[in-house]
Amino acid sequence: MSDGRRFTSREARIDAVAHRLLDRLPASGLLGGLTEFLVFGIKQAFACLFGGAMLALMLATKLFWPEEMGIARYDFLFLAALAIQVCLLVFKLETIAEAKVILIFHVVGTVMEIFKTSVGSWIYPEPSFFRIGGVPLFSGFMYAAVGSYLARVTRILDMRYGSYPSLWATVLLALAIYANFFTHHFIVDLRYALFAITAALYFRTTVHYRVFRFRHRMPLLLGFLLVALFIWFAENIGTWSRAWIYPSQHDGWTPVSLQKLGAWYLLMILSFVLVTLVHRPRTCVAAVRNVSTTNSDTKANTDVTAGAESPAASR
Repeated sequence: MSDGRRFTSREARIDAVAHRLLDRLPASGLLGGLTEFLVFGIKQAFACLFGGAMLALMLATKLFWPEEMGIARYDFLFLAALAIQVCLLVFKLETIAEAKVILIFHVVGTVMEIFKTSVGSWIYPEPSFFRIGGVPLFSGFMYAAVGSYLARVTRILDMRYGSYPSLWATVLLALAIYANFFTHHFIVDLRYALFAITAALYFRTTVHYRVFRFRHRMPLLLGFLLVALFIWFAENIGTWSRAWIYPSQHDGWTPVSLQKLGAWYLLMILSFVLVTLVHRPRTCVAAVRNVSTTNSDTKANTDVTAGAESPAASR
């Protein structure tokens, strides 16, 4: 994928300014590694733009929401989420395809929220006007934030995949995961079987991503776990702000159980598969070349990526 396709016009200008500042830094050694790590963190934060803004609003309205406001806090969060989406599109910080992902996630998430609140899995303790049953409409944007992140990071880091499973198999897995979120209330919980199927399906899959100068790779299953862990941290922030609460938090906030990490891991798989329906997974073919046998800092593999011609170090 060329940089012109990876970035919107506004992002391309930001990227050009960043290159002018960072290109003069060494590519190898400690400083080179720190530069790569810094850029990785910045790009991850940029991919989290929508989710980060929503978490910030939850915290701000928890701490500073005045009682005399003429609008419910949940309704403000819903309208603010819509405004953020409009701003991201107007200022060309998000693509139309990513907006479609957010819409899909909002629908999928809201349907699950209606069911989960009806069976008492969690509650929204504050009043609101924009709601369906016991579910304020801002809640769908929490799922949309996950979809937004996955769609944006796929594009920004130019992600490619090695040994990616067939699309139909991943879609069937996603459907089974989504169904189990409902059916486990009535029949046996299949989450451990779904964990095993997920491991078997993605065991050989690696994700190759470009940060700044180099391409890196990691097992996709590890990537799923890391993202699920960060979502669990975000959920602790959300419940502390009482944007929603679990029954165990009714009398006071307590950390979200680590058992929820498994649920978020499965939700991550579902989210990732939904994103692949918009950003189809692109394959990565690695051709190995020894660049140097005397200088460990310059030893690398040529990573030949479909649609890209420039070699990059695979780390």
